[in-house]
Amino acid sequence: MLGYTIRRVLLAVFVLWGVVTVVFLIVRLVPADPAVLVAGIDATPEQIAEIRARMGLDQPLIVQYFDYILGALTGDFGTSYTYGVPAMDLVLKMLPNTALLAFLGCLLAVIVSFPLGLLAALRVNRPTDRIITTSSLFTQALPGFWVGVVLMLVFSQMLRLLPSTGLGSPAALVLPVVTVALPFIAILTRMTRSGLLEVVGEGYITTARAKGLAERVVIFNHAARNALIPVVTLVGLEFGSLLGGAVVTETVFSFPGVGRLLVSSILARDYNLVQACVIIIAAGFVIVNLLVDLVYGYLDPRVRLAK
Repeated sequence: MLGYTIRRVLLAVFVLWGVVTVVFLIVRLVPADPAVLVAGIDATPEQIAEIRARMGLDQPLIVQYFDYILGALTGDFGTSYTYGVPAMDLVLKMLPNTALLAFLGCLLAVIVSFPLGLLAALRVNRPTDRIITTSSLFTQALPGFWVGVVLMLVFSQMLRLLPSTGLGSPAALVLPVVTVALPFIAILTRMTRSGLLEVVGEGYITTARAKGLAERVVIFNHAARNALIPVVTLVGLEFGSLLGGAVVTETVFSFPGVGRLLVSSILARDYNLVQACVIIIAAGFVIVNLLVDLVYGYLDPRVRLAK
């Protein structure tokens, strides 16, 4: 297990280095000059040159790259042009809100989808199974921004039950969490169903039933654990993607998170803030996937023993 863990950690470090490099190159390839954006359209060439020197943009690209890597290792991505504060400090301030949204969305999806998937697998090819499967496909096909707008209209504007924007109270989390959880519920329900159907046909399940074990024991103690292996992977991947993929939801509900901050920084051409947002999102995704790989290796020894 130690060797498997070391390999996965080294791979995660390599992926992070690749992401940092790609972000550096993409930002430098953007035609707009950050110095001009900071100085303003009325700035003189001397003022623009001074700002470029202060930002290090007058240095050769390779020098800028090594300075950027050193800054990334220490968490220094410069000062936000828009807010006038260190870019990483601003991102870390918003990160807990996005992490909370992602965690609650995944938690709600697991709580709802596992019983539905189990019920569909136990009632396979029956009306219950067809209803659950069809509803999952329909829910997954709904656009996230449309779901958010409809929930806002119904529960905020018509019924006046929940706040529609911001994060002023715990109730403000309900609509964003439901919005991000709905498509995940659909995917996880079908994944749980297919995983259980695949496992219940295995020989060890037949052996367990032949021993006279109760069906409840066979399903939950034997089948469910092995069926949950791909589900654990999916939950980890979805949580990692929600850390950076909740942009639409955060924008619709004016939710103070990293996704909304990323959109606003792109529109404002705030490159330091864009870099900090992207790096944090990528780091979160890589770390979550690393943890999923380690859990996967723990649940299934064949994974860590494979060459």
